[in-house]
Amino acid sequence: MVMTSHSTALAGHPVLRVPPASPAAATAYFCASLAFHADVSDVASALAADGEPGFVVLDSRSTASWGQGHIPGAVHLPTALIPEQAAALLDPAVPVVTYCWGPGCNGATRAALALAQQGFQVKEMLGGFEYWVREGFAYETWEGGEQRAADPLTAPVDAADCGC
Repeated sequence: MVMTSHSTALAGHPVLRVPPASPAAATAYFCASLAFHADVSDVASALAADGEPGFVVLDSRSTASWGQGHIPGAVHLPTALIPEQAAALLDPAVPVVTYCWGPGCNGATRAALALAQQGFQVKEMLGGFEYWVREGFAYETWEGGEQRAADPLTAPVDAADCGC
C-alpha cells in the first residue's frame, strides 16, 4: 500500500488509525446488527400498534428486578431458567425480543444466546429496561403501572420519534 500525505496524516488519528471497513463489509455488518438487535422505541411502537406485534418480549432478570419494573405484556423468564422453561412458555414460531437492565448489562445477550441454542429466533433490545423508562414508556411494578417523563438526552421532547 502506498502511503499518501493524506493517509500519513490520518495514521496518528485516533478514529481513523484503523481505516473504516469497505462499503461491502460495512453493509454485511450493519445488516447483521439489525438482525440481532431491536431499538426500544421500535419495540414500544410495535407493542402500541393495533394487532399482534409479531414477537414476544422477554424479561430475563430476577424476580426482584421484575417486581421493580417491567415492560407491560413481557414474559418473565430469568436467564438461568431458559433451558428448562422456555419450551413451555414460548412458541418457537414467534420471534423473541430479550431485555435486561440496560446497556451496561449483558443479561439480555446471555438470554438471547440461551434461546437461540434452544431453536428460537431472537433479538436483543438495545438499552434494556433502563432505556425503556428513560424514553418515557409506561412500565409495570409490583405496585402497579408507572411512567416517567422522557429524558431529553434519550428521546425527542417535541416529536413523536427521533426521525432515525
